[in-house]
Amino acid sequence: MNLSWEGEAEDARAAAAAAAEHDELVAHTTGEVIRLGNEFAEIMVRRVDTRNGARLLIESPKSGQWVSLCPLELEALTWQNTETFSAMIGHPFGPLVAAEATNPEEDR
Repeated sequence: MNLSWEGEAEDARAAAAAAAEHDELVAHTTGEVIRLGNEFAEIMVRRVDTRNGARLLIESPKSGQWVSLCPLELEALTWQNTETFSAMIGHPFGPLVAAEATNPEEDR
């Protein structure tokens, strides 16, 4: 018996692309990896150099989630208040803001 699901091939391609992107970023690490943790979470932060400049790669070893942020995205964190971060923690693994419709017909 072979189990599969609709969209399985697309999911596999997206996962492979994300893994390749992550590996490429890690390969361009500059300096030491910083690890921060407490009883609730642990993260690793590293500076990576890309063709568009330096970014921070922030990873959660426990969940396998990661994000790469440019200086402007990092500065945007300083514009937020505690309610924004509370909302992010309250709804993990999902967007804070719903995606906008890409089809103009959907806006009517």
